[in-house]
Amino acid sequence: MTISTTHLLIIVLAPLLGSILAGLFGRQIGRAGAHTVTIAGVAISCAMSLFVLWQLVGQGASPYNQNIYTWFEIGSYQAHVGFMIDKLTAMMMVVVTFVSLLVHLYTIGYMADDPGYQRFFSYISLFTFSMLMLVMSNNFLQLFFGWEAVGLVSYLLIGFWYKKPTAIFANLKAFLVNRVGDFGFLLGIAAILFWFKTLDYATVFANIPVLDGQTVPGFDGWTAATFICICLFIGAMGKSAQVPLHVWLPDSMEGPTPISALIHAATMVTAGIFMVARMSPLFELSQTALNFVLFIGATTAFWTGLIGIVQNDIKRVVAYSTLSQLGYMTVALGVSAYSAAVFHLMTHAFFKALLFLAAGSVIIGMHHEQDMRKMGGLRKYMPITFWTSVIGTLALVATPFFSGYYSKDAIIVAAGEHAHEAGGFIATYGYWAVLLGAFVTSFYSFRLLYLTFFGPERFRDAHHDDHHHDEAHADDAHAEDDDYHGHHGAHEPHESPWVVTVPLVLLAIPSIIIGFFTAGPMLFGTDWSGHHKQAPFFQGAIDLAPARDIIAKIGAEIWHGPVAFALHGFLTPAFWLAFAGFALATLMYIIKPELPAKAAQLFKLPIRILEEKYGFDKLWINGFAGGGVLLGKAFRWFDSTVIDKGIVDGSAGTIGAIAGKVRKVQNGRLYSYAFAMIIGLIVLLGWLIRTWM
Repeated sequence: MTISTTHLLIIVLAPLLGSILAGLFGRQIGRAGAHTVTIAGVAISCAMSLFVLWQLVGQGASPYNQNIYTWFEIGSYQAHVGFMIDKLTAMMMVVVTFVSLLVHLYTIGYMADDPGYQRFFSYISLFTFSMLMLVMSNNFLQLFFGWEAVGLVSYLLIGFWYKKPTAIFANLKAFLVNRVGDFGFLLGIAAILFWFKTLDYATVFANIPVLDGQTVPGFDGWTAATFICICLFIGAMGKSAQVPLHVWLPDSMEGPTPISALIHAATMVTAGIFMVARMSPLFELSQTALNFVLFIGATTAFWTGLIGIVQNDIKRVVAYSTLSQLGYMTVALGVSAYSAAVFHLMTHAFFKALLFLAAGSVIIGMHHEQDMRKMGGLRKYMPITFWTSVIGTLALVATPFFSGYYSKDAIIVAAGEHAHEAGGFIATYGYWAVLLGAFVTSFYSFRLLYLTFFGPERFRDAHHDDHHHDEAHADDAHAEDDDYHGHHGAHEPHESPWVVTVPLVLLAIPSIIIGFFTAGPMLFGTDWSGHHKQAPFFQGAIDLAPARDIIAKIGAEIWHGPVAFALHGFLTPAFWLAFAGFALATLMYIIKPELPAKAAQLFKLPIRILEEKYGFDKLWINGFAGGGVLLGKAFRWFDSTVIDKGIVDGSAGTIGAIAGKVRKVQNGRLYSYAFAMIIGLIVLLGWLIRTWM
């Protein structure tokens, strides 16, 4: 069985067609027409992506790698549009389209009364097309096209309510910070073209020995492989929000909740993780680059997670959780556990999309209130949202038997094994960062759950006029109307409509079971039960020397099926640290709710540091952006003072003065000219006579 080119084109183009119809003809087809064409396009793409995955896994189809269209030619170089479809790509296609489909359905209820309804559906469908182009590409140029396209559409979506100043600030911040990362990414792609003379994945991977002994011209201490990999990873740091290029991600919460779920769960932020996994043959050439990846990932996993502890906006807590989990994936990449990184990417997509959409459901039920301090006791008003939030939380904190456990625990074990084998500060730091991160994740996750769904009903005491609104809509008249969306702060909370709760239920199912049934095939090369060996799932897509395959090593020691692996989890330090986080959150927010206020007084300085986000925002805004403004002002002063007034005006004045003097000689009197000629002739004759003598 072979994969059809026609099928692949339909997968990519169906969401694009829906986006075009909703965007250009939204007024003609109306709201129902807009969501119908976009949902149909993504549904077709999802169904056919599942079919392609089934062909590869169930029918043994060969991986697909073909060029479809020649884009342009420059000299001997040809730029192609083509697809590389293997199990890694097919898994990403299914995750992207499935989560996107549920986000589309959820949007019907969430954005029901928004004046930009058709525009929003056009954007999210275009986002899906861009991500598919990124993951399905077979060359670096097409990868870069998809890379930039998701960045552009995220800019449009984060600033969807374009009359809201904070949204405009957030989308500009996301756009500019990603450009910093993309500069490194572009350098890496240029370096690949310089050394390999091609941008085709397969050709580059087949000619890896070309880099042997190569160094960067002018920098003999840098090998070509280290330079290429670090430049590519800087691009991943921007897209996947790694420290210090992480500052855009929490502010992206200014966009509507559906796009928060799409950006944070299955699309933009996973692009960097996918790219590094795809480039594993290159990264395996440089231990220096892998150490850099490990250090950045460990720093992101632990230190950004701490910031989530002091957040009170329900969406921002989940956003900092995303930062931390992306750090876990990056740590896995840094210890050469690429399959664990991609596996966590998949499981995380389901439970993180669930948590974001559940947060959005809470926001709807609370009439667009986002401050958890003004919630409480919501579980009796919103039972479906509550129970799905519990499932998402248990998956996030890596509770044994839930999907997040199988992927997250594999990363922690791999980091521990790497620290044991490699030794050194970076390896040890990486292990302790992900291990202690289990406590931090558990604490802020249960804090969110308790503040939102348990305790006294604080929303009865909150004043409606100081609500923090998620929906500061583009239309000023609507934004000022308290009855927008048909709600008012005096109403009691309520469960969301079925178009919101059905996606929650559909995401809760894989959040429970997907890890149980896929850990064996995707991580350890067995069937789901762990009893029968089979070819590694990512064989051919992720290439590792057997001696460096750390997942295979730990699998031989601890993998005896999903049940045994989960039971083993109850004995690990990570589980007991997570349990300690749960216990502390329960003590502080359920048993003794007066403790948080006392802790805030006792730990003023650390809390202030966390609230200031370690100063990274100020560094970027005042340092990078402010420095750019100052540099621009300096250039403007130099241009107006030195260039215009000094060089331009000065040279003009000098020439004018000389011309004024010369002008006096040109007085129009004949005898003056004759006298000058005679004097000149005498001087010339005198010089000639002196020369001859």
